[in-house]
Formats: sequence, C-alpha cells, structure tokens
Amino acid sequence: MHDDSLLYQVAESYFVQGMTTNAVGERLGVSRSTISRMLTEAKARGIVTITLRQPDKPSDRISRRFEDLFGVRSHIAGTTRGARSAQRLDAVSRYAADLLGRWVDDGTVIGVAWGTTTSTVASYLKQSTTSDVTVVQLNGAAGPRSTGIGTSTPVLATMAKAFNAQLYPFPAPAFFDQEEARALLWQESSVRRILAVRAATQIAVFSVGAFHGPVVSQVYSEGHLSPATLRSLNENRVVGDMCTVFIREDGSYADIELNRRASGPTPSELARIPRRLCIVSGRHKIPGILGALRSGAVTDLVIDDLTAREVLDRAG
Repeated sequence: MHDDSLLYQVAESYFVQGMTTNAVGERLGVSRSTISRMLTEAKARGIVTITLRQPDKPSDRISRRFEDLFGVRSHIAGTTRGARSAQRLDAVSRYAADLLGRWVDDGTVIGVAWGTTTSTVASYLKQSTTSDVTVVQLNGAAGPRSTGIGTSTPVLATMAKAFNAQLYPFPAPAFFDQEEARALLWQESSVRRILAVRAATQIAVFSVGAFHGPVVSQVYSEGHLSPATLRSLNENRVVGDMCTVFIREDGSYADIELNRRASGPTPSELARIPRRLCIVSGRHKIPGILGALRSGAVTDLVIDDLTAREVLDRAG
C-alpha cells in the first residue's frame, strides 16, 4: 500500500506529463513494473478516474434536428450510398418491424393504414407471444375498380397473425362520391363499432403516399382517383396523403374538398393516438414527409438516412 500523495505524483507524471513508466521509475528510483502496479492502485483507490466520451454518430445529429424542428422521435435506417428505392424501402421496413416488435404489448390496439410500405413492414414482423392485441384498419380501401380486399387484407392479416391479434377490417370505400353518403354510413351501428375501435388505437402505423416516383402509392396507382380529381389536387398544391387524407407541404389539409369524403382519420384525429409511427423512404416523398411532420400527425418517424438529410435540407 502506497501513500496517496506518491500515487498522485506517479499518476500525474504518467497521465498528465505523458512520461513513460520507465521514465517515471527512473525519477523515483523504482522499476517499471512497480510503476505499473502503482498506476493500477491509483485507479483502484479513485485517485485516477477515466472518462470516455463517445463521439456523436451522424444519425444522432440527424435525430436531434428532427426533434428540434418537428418535435418527433426519428429512427434513422442506415443505407449504402447510392441505394435504390427498393433498398431504402426494405431498410425502413425492417427497422419499423423491429420497433413494433418491441412496442406492442398484451392488450395493445394497433391501427394500420394499408399501402406498399406498411405491407412491407408487416412482411418483416416476427411472430410474437402477445395476447389480447387488436389490429384495426384505419381507412377504407374499396374503389371504382375493386373491392379493396386484395389491397388491404394481406397487410392487416399478416400483422394480426404476427401479434396473435383480433382483426377489425373497415368495410368502406377509400373515398365516397358524396359527403352525405359518408355521414350516413358513419351512423350505421356496424361501422360505428369499427370507428370506436379505431378511436381506441394506441399505435398507428402508416406511411406518406406520393403521386410520382419509383414506387407510386397504391391510392394513386389503383384507380381510386379520376384524372379530374388528380388535376384538382395538383391545383390545390397537394403533395401526398396519410391514411388517404391529403396534405400540402405546409401541413394544411382542412380546406381540401376531397378530405371531406375520405374514409381515413385526419391529422388532428391521428394526433389523439398516443404513438403514431410513420415509415417513409425515397426522395420522391420529401414534400409529403414535410407535410406530414408539419401537420402534427407524427410522433415517431422511421426514415432512411439519405432521405432524412434531404428532408432537413429542404426544411432549412
């Protein structure tokens, strides 16, 4: 056992002055091995403490900017430089599936909006041991050309199976021809039951649809909207949709006429859900992503790193 002051002298010579153990030993007239043992003793007695600071990862800096600008938790999926759209979609879908596997507990109510992205997320879910979970469809899927069953059912069924959940499909069109028809259907007892389950959602899972790009959203590619309607949306500066409710890049949506005939929850309705997971990838969705973030509908964003940087650049 050595004196504290001697141990401090040895430690200060070695760690602060940068002397070697040989040089410190020669100064004190002891061997190199004795100096090594004294340094170990100085650490054990708290005379020497070592602090390591892990450098920030690029994804940490990106996440902080998303929180500062939009108040959301961002989850950055890493991709290789030059990754194609399919690779970006795959990366964010795997990440989102992992998050859901950790978030969903017994009794959780999950609301799901059908689409290409959520379908890919569902395909990566691992079988869970949860019980009493509910999966409810957030928006209708029927359209002029189809019943919507082939579009919405696979993603909902896959997710329900993964969580051993009871499934509540939403038997409604994606868009109504008339606002009055929507109001009448909403009064039906069977539909009110689904709407009540939807209102009890604890985790919403959705993406942002885009009019154009390598992966065009199903709501645009499957004939739900006429050419005249698409022109009207373009004239209204619409940049995409969430749960078949259309948004502008500034996050506004309330005065868009088609939204009064849409079956999905509005951003303000989504905002009542405790956790809202939005999964996005690809630069073609950037205006829509900004609209979603600015609307207040998102609490958690899963996004690939390349798209994330471009979103932040555009946001300024």
